[in-house]
Amino acid sequence: MSKFWRDNGLTVALLLLFLVSIVGQFLTGWHFQNQELARHGEEALGFGEFAKDPLFLSTVFENWESEFLQMSTYVLLTACLFQRGSAESHDPDKSPRDDHLEAQGRNADAPSILRWGKTARELYANSLGITLFVLFVASFLLHWTFSAREAASEALSHNETPPGMIEYLGDPQFWFESFQNWQSEFLSTAVLVVLSIFLRQRESPESKAVADPHSKTGA
Repeated sequence: MSKFWRDNGLTVALLLLFLVSIVGQFLTGWHFQNQELARHGEEALGFGEFAKDPLFLSTVFENWESEFLQMSTYVLLTACLFQRGSAESHDPDKSPRDDHLEAQGRNADAPSILRWGKTARELYANSLGITLFVLFVASFLLHWTFSAREAASEALSHNETPPGMIEYLGDPQFWFESFQNWQSEFLSTAVLVVLSIFLRQRESPESKAVADPHSKTGA
């Protein structure tokens, strides 16, 4: 068991932080929504009802959307762009790491998919970026769906005509929700890229070794 925790501690810790955070979001969101309903003289929502509430689900997928956009963009940009001195970048003076995949696939410890042919190699070679982008698209669609339902519910409560799904795609509110998260994700990533040139975190793979010169590129 101790070997399991040593080998998987990072994933376990992040998943536990995720669970604590989403439970916190659910509970505080539930209290907030019921406070708003009480102000309007409406009946409070139970746990089960709030778990299906468009407001809650919209905020969940709104945040997932921005995270997966940030990660997919970062994975793809770091494959082709450089920042000299950053721990988050390849060294532009070194040869590409993943050339000659057919030959590298013959190594005994290489993933077997590299020996399944050119198409399989190309798909596997780009599978991380593809999967993260698919997760972004899925989260975007779910954010759009539940945000549109919340907007329709809000419109009906004011005796207004609810917007349709396609109409809501052009609503400033929807894009305000998205851009307010996207901008923070891209800024925080850029800050990490630049700060890793000059600053260090002992033993972190996201940092260069503490004694490395500022000019060294890559962790």
